[in-house]
Amino acid sequence: MSFDLIQFVKEQEPLFVGALTDQSLTWAKECQFAIQLFQRNQKLAETAIANPTSAQNAIINVAAVGISLNPASKLAYLVPRDGMVCLDISYMGLLHIAQSAGVIKWGQCKLVHASDDYETLGLDKAPAHKYNPFATPDARGAVIGGYCTVKTADGDYLTEEMSLAEIEEIRKVSKAGTSSKGPWVNFWSEMARKTIVKRAYKYWPRADRLDNAVDVLNESEGIYTEPVMPYTPESEIIQSEENAKQEFTNTIQSLCEDMKQAKNMHALKTHFQAAYKMTVGMHLQQEVQAVYAKCKAKFEEVTQ
Repeated sequence: MSFDLIQFVKEQEPLFVGALTDQSLTWAKECQFAIQLFQRNQKLAETAIANPTSAQNAIINVAAVGISLNPASKLAYLVPRDGMVCLDISYMGLLHIAQSAGVIKWGQCKLVHASDDYETLGLDKAPAHKYNPFATPDARGAVIGGYCTVKTADGDYLTEEMSLAEIEEIRKVSKAGTSSKGPWVNFWSEMARKTIVKRAYKYWPRADRLDNAVDVLNESEGIYTEPVMPYTPESEIIQSEENAKQEFTNTIQSLCEDMKQAKNMHALKTHFQAAYKMTVGMHLQQEVQAVYAKCKAKFEEVTQ
């Protein structure tokens, strides 16, 4: 039987709803966004089919972190990495989470080029960064560093600065950063900004959602295997529960039949006690008691 990826995604609704931290997210929309990502990326779809548990974890993380997969927002993505489906969050996504969680009022992260005018104005002030946004990359020069400035709910400005050398140190110890292909090769500036925001957030007021988001990114470059049970189709779960119920019923019926076939009161009581304990609090116990009463009455008639 072929794996139905679309149906698989739709079956994750209970887990998604149970882990949801931001009520502005809806399953109806995020389900469609996830399906679109799988349909547009063959490698991602193949990875999900080969490792559905990782896809399940990634979808759960969308809810747990509280970030949308809306491609227009560019906040978060599902990406294939090391044979797993991973939730990857952009630097804009991290700032969005911080803002929506009430950690900051606003924030920005920018790279500084060699030809820019940059000046630090103190701990409680945003830096002065002057540059021509329309200049060509050659005119602005090479990247020499970057910074992230946020305004907290108390009105304070917090700025974290990183030199190019510091950014590169992080890249070199990153698993994705040492690869000949991947985000650090194709999207270096975005990864550099995310690196700066991840370090800056350590000095911000705490929020569980933001901590969870950074944990997702820190676990092997976005790989976060939340401890959940391996994926089992809903149809199999239902069938398994029905089988267990039928097996239990068969066991009780067998004990009732043993009571009917009992040769003496001792055997009758032994079977009754076993059935009685198994059916405590269940309507089925009434049937067990009725069988026992009838069998007991027969033995009493014989002894009279």
